Amino acid sequence: MTPIIELRGVHRSFVKDRQPIPVLQDINLSIEPNEIICLVGESGCGKTTTGKIIAGLLEPSSGELLFEGRPVASYSRAEQTKIRRQHQLVHQDPFASLNPAHTIGDILGFPLKRHQMVEGSAGLRRRIWELLTMVDLTPPGDIVNKFPHQLSGGQRQRVSIARALTVQPRLIVADEAVSMVDVSIRISLLKMLHELRARLGLTMVFITHDLALAKYFAWEGRIAVMYLGRIVEIGRTQDIIAAPAHPYTRALLAAVPEADPERTRHKQMLTLRSDDIPKLTDIPPGCAFHPRCPYHVPGLCDAAIPALAAVPGFAQQTACLPLQQGMTLVATDASGDTHAR
Repeated sequence: MTPIIELRGVHRSFVKDRQPIPVLQDINLSIEPNEIICLVGESGCGKTTTGKIIAGLLEPSSGELLFEGRPVASYSRAEQTKIRRQHQLVHQDPFASLNPAHTIGDILGFPLKRHQMVEGSAGLRRRIWELLTMVDLTPPGDIVNKFPHQLSGGQRQRVSIARALTVQPRLIVADEAVSMVDVSIRISLLKMLHELRARLGLTMVFITHDLALAKYFAWEGRIAVMYLGRIVEIGRTQDIIAAPAHPYTRALLAAVPEADPERTRHKQMLTLRSDDIPKLTDIPPGCAFHPRCPYHVPGLCDAAIPALAAVPGFAQQTACLPLQQGMTLVATDASGDTHAR
């Protein structure tokens, strides 16, 4: 099957005070039609930048972005416009992403009219009603004439999702789409996204810093773990959750709180060598995680940048040189004792 989107060797830098800041480095990612993939990592790891490149809102500084097997740059300008329309972004903050001076009907109606998705005022009204019903904002008549500030956070995010659906996209990038809504309604939003994906045949790229959320949303999909602009582990969600390979992924999973007190008491914690995240302007040589990694192997981890590759004993691909060489990871705890992992 031809991937709907593929990133090959993608780099992206920004310039601040005349100094280039490498936000993405050598990103290789292939996304299949109707797939769910989660991009997971700490703030500043490059998740949102990757999502914006996928959605066509940013261009790579170098490398290639392919759509259905062809470089996007090889398409005509009119074709590129159509491609961008098929890839929509749901922003993290629904209040900032919705125009406060427009009613919900206007917000949903503008892209429908701009891209000639409906005919006449009756068709416009009918489609707006359909979109509001699809995102569980019913009855539509109670919503369509309201302004964004008159809605709750969850309702605003549903409007954002409805707006993304106006142009009938094939792929949606949801950037921390539930992080700014109450915990009590996060699950309902995630269930709704699953239902929309199944009904409309959508491909979903879900961006989150919460590995527990990624586990729930993408249990039947894949997870790509990012650290300082690189993907350090990628594979089926079930494989990564059951047996995380990269030390950074292990640290993320160890930090996930458990609802069961008994599991919390017996959970094996992972102590990092440092809590400080390196700056993008001063990325360490070799594996960027090695200054914090409890399994750091001197002379190896700090000498070469590891590429994603299969490692013995794991189903997923991991960017960890000791694992790729078949070594057993050994951590040193605060008391000086070593423990194999």
